[in-house]
Amino acid sequence: MSKAAFANPAATWDERYARPDYIFGTQPNAYLQRHATAFAPGGRVLCVADGEGRNSVWLARQGHAVDAFDISRVGLAKARKLARSQGVRVQYRLGGCDDWTWPRERYDGIAAIFVQFADPAMRARLFANMAQALRVGGVLVLQGYTPRQLEYKTGGPPLVSHLYTPALLRAAFAGFELLELEEYEADLSEGHHHCGRSALIGLVARKLRPCS
Repeated sequence: MSKAAFANPAATWDERYARPDYIFGTQPNAYLQRHATAFAPGGRVLCVADGEGRNSVWLARQGHAVDAFDISRVGLAKARKLARSQGVRVQYRLGGCDDWTWPRERYDGIAAIFVQFADPAMRARLFANMAQALRVGGVLVLQGYTPRQLEYKTGGPPLVSHLYTPALLRAAFAGFELLELEEYEADLSEGHHHCGRSALIGLVARKLRPCS
């Protein structure tokens, strides 16, 4: 995503999703697929900024009750189409991270996969909202790019301020039990926009206590 794209994210993503295929593919994110067993079986799960629906649809196929939201009308239309084609139901809502109505302690799990459009101030609000929305004992599965991704240029924003480090995630979720915090490299093959060697970080964390 170019720096200019951040000025009007809804229009940017509507334009990107307007092509007939699925720009990140229709298969779930590999990190989420590997760690979704941390979610309570049949639990209520939220997919944050879910785009064209690849992750929410897969989670629904695993038997979860899934809610998802995204800022792009075009992306949500494709997500609903994908859900119908897979014979599952997902509760989709239009909204950005700052205007979606976040519930309090509703979800057994939250999936936040490459939600790195957020600048540091928005990211702080987003992470706080995700923590609030999880029930005690609920699990967050998060994946993002690290600053080294700027060398690879195989996906993600070209802004170091939007990228994740282990220290940043530890501080953001200090009240959680960190089940896994892994910084690693892998070859991604997720459609046209996440393709090639990538510098990644993954977090699996359990909420231990109610938010104040």
